[in-house]
Amino acid sequence: MTEKFHLISMTGGWTPGYTFHGDAIKVFREFFGGDNPFSELFDNYDPEIGFGGAHGRGRRKQDPPIERELYLTLEEVFKGCTKKMKISRRVMNEDGHTSNIRDKILTINVKPGWKSGTRITFPNEGDQGPNNIPADIVFIVKDKPHSIFKREGKDLFFTATVPLGKALTGCTVDVPTLDGRLISVPINDIVKPGYTKRVPAEGVPTSKDPNIRGDLVINFDIAFPNKLSSEQKRLLKDALLP
Repeated sequence: MTEKFHLISMTGGWTPGYTFHGDAIKVFREFFGGDNPFSELFDNYDPEIGFGGAHGRGRRKQDPPIERELYLTLEEVFKGCTKKMKISRRVMNEDGHTSNIRDKILTINVKPGWKSGTRITFPNEGDQGPNNIPADIVFIVKDKPHSIFKREGKDLFFTATVPLGKALTGCTVDVPTLDGRLISVPINDIVKPGYTKRVPAEGVPTSKDPNIRGDLVINFDIAFPNKLSSEQKRLLKDALLP
């Protein structure tokens, strides 16, 4: 929208019949409260807001933040990675009145150990307009579901399925890691409902210090046999019953 302003010329000069007498500076001081009648106007001027201060008509408001979810695999969180996000936004042309849509690539350097909920802000990357401050674009980290692990903070949780016999007599659990290794964890305790095994420093790195890692927590799913022979039942009774 283009506004037109018209200047109206006042002819005739001073109003006929009026003659000024006295000290002009004194009159200005008494009328305006100072020697410069425009001092308050310029004292309150802010280039981002305009004349009139925060309550004036020229105030530019910033659009609310634009939030988008950034889903990362646990492998990406474990190792760190670079994500490039393409956005399309309205950009003002040099004339200050017209605009067009342009694409832009935003680069996110994901640090190892970033938590779910981490916010990455790109200031003023939203749509531009003649009377607005562009919105910030905010990406919020979310974990992609993983096939075998679940993350809670810096700890990784893994569920191992073991047969009842091994749960009672001991076993070894093989666990793949996010960096491609396979670790063997000996289980010497009796595995009963609610039992967990914690393996130190096999979890996710912390974002402040990648050398400090959380733990791997192994939960157990005990697989009971579908049926037992008479001999197996007898042996179990002899072994387990008093």
